[in-house]
Amino acid sequence: MAISSFLVPLGTPSPDFTLPATDGTPVSPGDFADAPALLVVFLSNHCPYVRRIEKGLGTLTAEYAARGLATIGIGSNDVKNYPDDSPHNLAQQAERAGFVFPYLYDESQDVARAYRAACTPDFFLYGADRRLAYRGEFDGARPSNDVPADGRSLRAALDLVLAGRPVPEPHHPSLGCGIKWRPDEFED
Repeated sequence: MAISSFLVPLGTPSPDFTLPATDGTPVSPGDFADAPALLVVFLSNHCPYVRRIEKGLGTLTAEYAARGLATIGIGSNDVKNYPDDSPHNLAQQAERAGFVFPYLYDESQDVARAYRAACTPDFFLYGADRRLAYRGEFDGARPSNDVPADGRSLRAALDLVLAGRPVPEPHHPSLGCGIKWRPDEFED
C-alpha cells in the first residue's frame, strides 16, 4: 500500500546527523555547508516507487550538482526484514541508478524519525540557510503509469531555491512505500 509523505512545515531547520555511507565513510550535512542547497532523500532499493524514478533521480542530481546542489541519500529501512536495503545492496543500487551523491545507512532509524520521513522516496530540500524550502514529490511518475521520471516537480523547486526564491504552495506529497520500521522501534 502506498503512503504519502508528511508535509513537514516549511522553514523547519535541517536536523543534524552523522551516518556512514555505503563505503563506511561518515557523512553529515555540515560536510556541505557551502552548498547553496541541500537535498536529503530517503530511498530504498526494493521499493517499486523508488525503482521507477531512480535513474531520473541520478540524472537530475548530477545535473544540479554542477549548479551547487548537494544531495544526500539515506536508507533507513529495517534490513533484518528487508535485506535488499542493506548497505551492500544500496551501493549496488547507487551504481545501477548513477547516483553521484553519498548514500547513507540509518541503522538506528533515528535520522528518519528526526526528518519525519514517512515513505520512500521522501524528499527534503533546504536552502542555503538550511531551512526546509520544499517537501514533496519528484514528479508524477508512479509504477502504475507512463509519466516520464524527469523530476519535473523537484526540478521546479530546485530552480527557485537556487535562485534564492521561495517555492510556492501547494507542494504535492511524495508517494511511495512506507519506511520499514524495525518492530522494536516507534512507528509514526
